[in-house]
Order: sequence, then structure tokens, then C-alpha cells
Amino acid sequence: MWRDAGTPADSFYEIRPECTDVPKTRFKIKAGKTLSVRKWQAAFSPEGHLDLGKTLSRIYRGGIHPLIRGEVWEFLLGCFDPKSTFDEREQMRQRRRVEYARWKEDCRQMFPVVGSGRFITAPVISEDGQPIQDPLVLSQMNPDKGADGNRANGIEPVTDKKVIQWMLTLHQIGLDVVRTDRTLVFYEKQEHLSKLWDILAVYAWIDTDVGYCQGMSDLCSPMIILLEDEADAFWCFERLMRRLRGNFRCTDSSVGVEAQLNNLASITQVIDPKLHQHLETLGGGDYLFAFRMLMVLFRREFSFCDSLYLWEMMWALEYDPELFSVYEESDTDSEKAEGSKGKAKSIRQCGKYERENMKSGANNSEAPLPISVFLVASVLKDKSSKLLTEARGLDDVVKILNDMTGNLDAKKACTGAMKLHKKYLKKAKKP
Repeated sequence: MWRDAGTPADSFYEIRPECTDVPKTRFKIKAGKTLSVRKWQAAFSPEGHLDLGKTLSRIYRGGIHPLIRGEVWEFLLGCFDPKSTFDEREQMRQRRRVEYARWKEDCRQMFPVVGSGRFITAPVISEDGQPIQDPLVLSQMNPDKGADGNRANGIEPVTDKKVIQWMLTLHQIGLDVVRTDRTLVFYEKQEHLSKLWDILAVYAWIDTDVGYCQGMSDLCSPMIILLEDEADAFWCFERLMRRLRGNFRCTDSSVGVEAQLNNLASITQVIDPKLHQHLETLGGGDYLFAFRMLMVLFRREFSFCDSLYLWEMMWALEYDPELFSVYEESDTDSEKAEGSKGKAKSIRQCGKYERENMKSGANNSEAPLPISVFLVASVLKDKSSKLLTEARGLDDVVKILNDMTGNLDAKKACTGAMKLHKKYLKKAKKP
């Protein structure tokens, strides 16, 4: 039987010609498998109500066509309620754009480089709030004037601790921005780099618990490429951070992602006890070697295009139709948000992974584990024999895992994660 070999999607995310060592992309747009523009539009009623359940299995089977990826992601990440109408969503979009513009203006008032089309890569303020007269900062803030003038950066001493904390992160954001997806032609333009910096600077200001941490630029970058409007890209990133911010929350004694690493250890212990024992013997029982995979959701292990494909498969599998309500209510009343999680929901509108969790009753006690933990477990399981026979120290573990870059198949990884999840739920239930 004739099968569609698919159309490569790389042309949508052009690579700079001098970058020859980027991972090869496996994702292809396949007729009848990939969610197409036509199938997506057919999932809406004339008023705009979306039957998202219709599209979830299609996304898992073949991903999303790049032309509609941005707007589909807005639903998968809980930006909009599928039960809303076209008009209601447009009103919400406009409200959010106004809110983002207000936050951005607040940031600009504190630091005029925000929104200027430029960004900084050197510290502008000391920990006690005194301006730093660094020639690099002065030239970045005032490219026309150069580094002349003692107070050319126009920053006054700052006493507000929250403002100082925020301003201390701005150059770090800049340093990460120039390193993010630098193989893409898209980021050859200064305006795109500054847009990424602006969004991350605004987010760091409004999320005081987390602020900015390394890795966030990798999570935010695709939003800017997929959604033309800066405010829309910001809200998509903000919704993604709702899922992941726990990983970035740090205290004096722990890093947020430790909880996920502990979960990964527990899963591996159940699924592959031999491997777990071997890793413990090598001193890797804390699973810190998997830190990066969980923090930036495999962005470094896959090509840009394949990492987007992996993300949308994960979100389609995890999709919960109550996501939008939970997020909206948590902004106004945290107790109500907790209550809404217990509502009966249509199983047909849930992703396959979410349905498995509902069947097992995982939602009734504690929050279910994210599929990303099972993805990492699946990758470890896949490399189990190699790790057992070749890893004689933690450096070997890291090398074996690094060698996977560009050699992983996103679809196989997701399928493996689903199988492990099912197996884990069965074994975990046994007394």
C-alpha cells in the first residue's frame, strides 16, 4: 500500500547555512496524520466552540501543521477555553494584550531599555542598588552616544528590594537570549532577540517567586516564533510556566526540579531496578544527570522542529479540559481553583495520558506526575543495557546520554513513556 512519506517541515524554521552540526529533524508533515489547517477549522462550530477531543489523537499521531501550531498551542496550554466563542476569545485576547502592555510599561519606567528594541548583557546595578557605570552597558543603553558621560545610563540609585532583585537579573536574561536558538535564521534579527528579552524581563517582574532562571529562554523562544504578537507569545509562555515553574522555584536548601528527579528515581526503581541500583552504585542516585532534560523539556536533545513536535504530543496526551478554568480561577480565588479540579469532566475531551490517570484514580489523592518524567524514564530504559555495561562512573552516564542528541525519535519516546506509565500504575497499585 502507498504511504505518504511526508513533507519536511524545516523550511518553516530555517537554519543558518553556516550551522552544519545541528541535529537532524525527523518530523514530517503527513497527510491524514498531521493535524492540518482544514481538520483544525472543521473542529470549530459556527460560533467558535471547539471540539478539541477530535484533534488530540491526530496531534499524537502526527503533530500539528506549522501554519496553525501557534493557535493550537494556545488551547493545549490552557490560554483559552474550548467552550468559548470566537467573540469571547477575541475579547479575552484584547484584555490580555492591554494587561501585558501595562506590565511592560511598568518595567520600562523602571528601566528604559525595556521595549526599546535593545537589550543588555552586562550588570546595570549592584546588590545594594547602586548604578554600575560599565562602558558596555552605557553603549548598549545609548548606542548613539557610546559610553561617554558619567551618568549616561540614566539610572538612579534604587532602594526597593524587589526592583533591585529584578534589575540584577536583566543582564543574565540578555546573556541567555544571545545563546538561545542561535542556529535559527529567525534570531539573526535584533528585533526578535529584543522581543525575547522583553518577554522574559516582564515575566521576571510579575512572577516574584521565581523571577528569571536559566533555561526559561529555551522555553519561551518557540512562542515568539509561532505567535507574531508579543503579548500573545507572552501569555503562551506564562501558561507553560504554570506547568513548569515548580521546577524553577529554588530555596536555600533545594532546587524545585529535585521533586521531579526523586519521582524519576522512584519510577526507575519500579520499572528497571537493576539500572536504578547501578546508577546508585555510581553515585547517581539523585538523578542529577537528567536535570537538563526536565528543565527545558528535551530542547537540547532534539532539533528545534522535533522538540516542538515532542512538546505538542506531550500536551495532547496530558490535556485536561478543565485547564483553562483552573488557571483563571487560581488568579482570582485559589480555593475555588482547588475545588474545580474535582469536577466531573468529559473523558472524551481528555488526552490519553490524562484518561489513564483518571482511571487509576491518581487525580483523587495527589497531583499526577507529568508525562515528562516518564519520557526521561523511557529514554533511560532504552539505554539501560548500554548504561549497565559501559557506564563505570557518572561521567560515562552523562556521555552516553549526551550521545543521544539528534538520535532520538520523538514519537518513539512518547510511545515508550505511555507504556512505562501504564506499567508503573499497575506495579505501583500492587501491595
